[in-house]
Amino acid sequence: MRTETMIEPLSTIEQAGDRSLLSGLDRWLAPLRPGAQLLLFVALTFLIGWLDHVTGWEMSFFVFYALPVLGVAWWVGIRAGLWMSIVAGVVWWVSNQWTSPYETSLGYAWAALSRVFYFFLVVYAIREVRQRQQSDARTIQAMQERRQLELDLVAVSEHEQQRIGQDLHDGLCQRLAAIGCAARVLADELSHAQPEPAKDAVAIEEAIRDAVAEARALARGIFPVHVNSRGLSAALQELANSLTRMTGIEVHLEDRGELCLKQAEVAMHLYRIAQEAVSNAVKHSGADSVQIRLEQDQHMLRMSIEDNGQGMGLSAQRGEGMGLRTMRYRASLLNGELQLLPRLGGGTRVLCQIPNQPEHPNP
Repeated sequence: MRTETMIEPLSTIEQAGDRSLLSGLDRWLAPLRPGAQLLLFVALTFLIGWLDHVTGWEMSFFVFYALPVLGVAWWVGIRAGLWMSIVAGVVWWVSNQWTSPYETSLGYAWAALSRVFYFFLVVYAIREVRQRQQSDARTIQAMQERRQLELDLVAVSEHEQQRIGQDLHDGLCQRLAAIGCAARVLADELSHAQPEPAKDAVAIEEAIRDAVAEARALARGIFPVHVNSRGLSAALQELANSLTRMTGIEVHLEDRGELCLKQAEVAMHLYRIAQEAVSNAVKHSGADSVQIRLEQDQHMLRMSIEDNGQGMGLSAQRGEGMGLRTMRYRASLLNGELQLLPRLGGGTRVLCQIPNQPEHPNP
């Protein structure tokens, strides 16, 4: 396997946040072909060798020979870096052979070999750094792709809920309303001739009317059309009224001040969190009262859902429920956090805090 194929362009590493001097040099060297880059570093090696020869043995330029070796290993490839190590060792040999203090050729040769070995170590150190940066870049890219996939799944889910809600409202609700009208007409026609069947028709019409109201409330719950950057309070109020009417449990909204949100997606995520928390309280807590609170200060927006039920179960405390994980994920999309806390006096408190006026819910 060719070692050079393991080294990717530094532009890939820059995606991982690299802002070092090497990234600046890369922008200058990147337009050059590998052969031109290699010739440039060879010329630099000969320049260092000439300076080393001119200044004599007392002023050593040994450490500077590692610079072209490092450059070749970084930009051209590991194998080329190993060959450059030998070239640097030969140039050092030639530059210092007339001024070196070594009394024997064997001692001088051993010194040259030790320097080549040092250059080899530099090359392998560069390889490890590059591979580590590439690994970090791939990890970050995988995390970004996973994050984007999760966002896409949330968007698809919202879109599908919108479609289902619209189908319920525009399709099923209209059909039920038409059947109710037909039942009313039938009741009117039977009211004089057959009073008993007419009462049955009226009961059918009333049942259909209740079904229409429930279907419309369900459609609004699936996708409330007016949830946007300015309509969160109204949507939560409608949610509270709908659940109170359908379940008999008192659900109240306490809105402390006008909310100011920049993104409609923020309002939708907060609505979904409240919807899930209130639904859990209504279904599982045994509460007879649920309170939704919204408040906003200079730094944070806080939404809390409290119930006076039986408190948190063991699975809720551990965060094992799908609903709780979904709420926490939505809060993380808003750069916020969600906490499940015991309520003073008994019950459960779900607290969601996000930075005030978030720029965008997406990363």
